[in-house]
Amino acid sequence: MLPDLTQYIWIAWLVLALVFVIIELLTLEFTFLMLAAGSLIGGLGVTLLGGPWWLQIVAAAAVSALLLFTIRPLLLRTLHRSSALQPTNVDAIRGLGGRLTAPFAGDIAEARLDNGELWSVIRSPAADTLAVGDRVVVTAVRGARVEIAPESSSAAAPVAADPILPTDRSADR
Repeated sequence: MLPDLTQYIWIAWLVLALVFVIIELLTLEFTFLMLAAGSLIGGLGVTLLGGPWWLQIVAAAAVSALLLFTIRPLLLRTLHRSSALQPTNVDAIRGLGGRLTAPFAGDIAEARLDNGELWSVIRSPAADTLAVGDRVVVTAVRGARVEIAPESSSAAAPVAADPILPTDRSADR
C-alpha cells in the first residue's frame, strides 16, 4: 500500500519556503522573502488546519501578494532612507586636508593627505605661494595627481565641482 502523498504536503511547503529564502539571500530585494512568508503563512498554515490543496495554493498566493504590495515597499523605503551616499575611492579625496611634503619642481610637488596617502600634487589657479609644511586642501582629482589649494583660502570659498569627476552620482543608482 502506498501512503497518501497529501499527508506529506507540509514538507513541500517547507522546502518551497527554504528555496525562496535561499534565492532571497542571493537577490536581496525582499521579493522572495515575501514569497517564502506567503508559503509558510498561507500554504503551510492552511495545510496544518486541514484545508484542501487548492485552498493552500490560493492562500499562499494571496498572502504572498498582500506582503509584496504592502510590507515590501515599506521595507525598501526604510532600507534606502538609512543609506546615505558615502563618497568612496577618488570621490572621498576631494575636500580632504593634507600637508605639503616636498617643494614644487615645475608644476608638481608631493603632499601627504590626512588619510596617510602620499600624492603628487599640482597647484590650483588660486594657489600662488605654497611652501613645504603648509596645510592644503584637495580641490580636484586630475588623474594620478590631485589639485590643491591653501587650507585657509579653500575654507573661505567653496570647492567648485570637478568637471572630470561629477559629484552627483544619483544617476548611477
